[in-house]
Amino acid sequence: MNPILYISYDGLTDPLGRSQILPYLTGLARRDYKIHVLSCEKPDRVERERGIVEALCREAGIAWHPLVYHKRPPVLSTVYDLAQLRRAAARLHHRHRFGLTHCRSYIPAAVGLHLREAQGVPLLFDMRGFWPEEKTEGKSWNLANPLFRLVYRYFKRLEHRLIEASDAIVTLTEAGKRELLRRPELKGEGERITVIPCCVDFAHFPLADPERRTAARSELGIAPDAPVLAYLGSLGGNYMLGGMLDFFRIYRSRHPGARFLFVTQNDAGEIRQAAHERGIGDDDLVIRSASRDQVPAMLAAADVGIAFKQPSFSALGCSPTKMGEMLAIGLPFVANAGVGDVAEIIGRTETGVAIEDFSVPSYERALDEVARSTISAGERRTRAQGCFDVELGIDRYDAIYRQLLTERPAAANARSKQASNASRE
Repeated sequence: MNPILYISYDGLTDPLGRSQILPYLTGLARRDYKIHVLSCEKPDRVERERGIVEALCREAGIAWHPLVYHKRPPVLSTVYDLAQLRRAAARLHHRHRFGLTHCRSYIPAAVGLHLREAQGVPLLFDMRGFWPEEKTEGKSWNLANPLFRLVYRYFKRLEHRLIEASDAIVTLTEAGKRELLRRPELKGEGERITVIPCCVDFAHFPLADPERRTAARSELGIAPDAPVLAYLGSLGGNYMLGGMLDFFRIYRSRHPGARFLFVTQNDAGEIRQAAHERGIGDDDLVIRSASRDQVPAMLAAADVGIAFKQPSFSALGCSPTKMGEMLAIGLPFVANAGVGDVAEIIGRTETGVAIEDFSVPSYERALDEVARSTISAGERRTRAQGCFDVELGIDRYDAIYRQLLTERPAAANARSKQASNASRE
């Protein structure tokens, strides 16, 4: 079986690399795929994490080809990184003759599309979400700026070509799939789309039993009987810090002495400032950064997990990693509707509450529902495992790989020629 090239603009030394790339690839490598990873790595993270990632890749039999990620100047640095990815991919393909290219999001997929059109290598476009809209809605690309308008239009044209030419497409949500099925580029080929949510290595996130809870609270300086609301992960990407702090005020009014635990790499000063504006003091907050290995132990201190994200078009394609991770350790999860499949999954599994709007009555109703729930932490974990277990994701990627490596090449070559001809017209 020919080897596989996996291309990611996120580094394996990034938090996402450890939680959302390596677990899948390690599992696929165990199924006898020879995987090469081409990634762009941030210099500061490589300095700290390279040895750990190299050991993980070596143990799994994964060949890692790291490149340097460039951040500045804006746009031009991305153009440079795209060019170096393209050169490296061509060089590696010449040496290894890949059976398919698995591309995580749009920039890597531009490289995979070139290999598709120039060399006939089947392309798996792992699109994740609607990335151009994520950048504009998150204000990273200001469309009032002519340069960013050009960038946005480039990636929308690329998106069109990728949806049309890719041999397989992965989206994170059923809501995202429904949106894609409206696109004329698919031409009735909806079977090319597979939904794989952000999955969780449940072995890495054990159930938060009383012993772990006691140890976590002792380590964090939280009283044994203090109610704890927890948020995990980055506060970027339209996550609503203000709304979550407003929810905490209601939570604290019901539970005197409550603490709000943030396990995040974000600046603690920004969190404290937003909290002070809402009458929440430093003593109410516990803010910690954590490595991937430290996260489960810290979350064990919590009673309830929360994540509010601004509903939007790009949010249709969002599958919050933090949701599966907090459910894995047994926490009830409070979120909002309008974000991917979050409300549907919560409703079907009864593992938390999805609010319809950001109002005090909605927060009160959510807390009432959490208080009334009779589902145990262990049952909550079991139900979440049926949705988010990394082994489910590995199974779905395995099925795509086998299909592309054995059944798809002839049809893919025909579609590639059609897409190439259309792009020249």
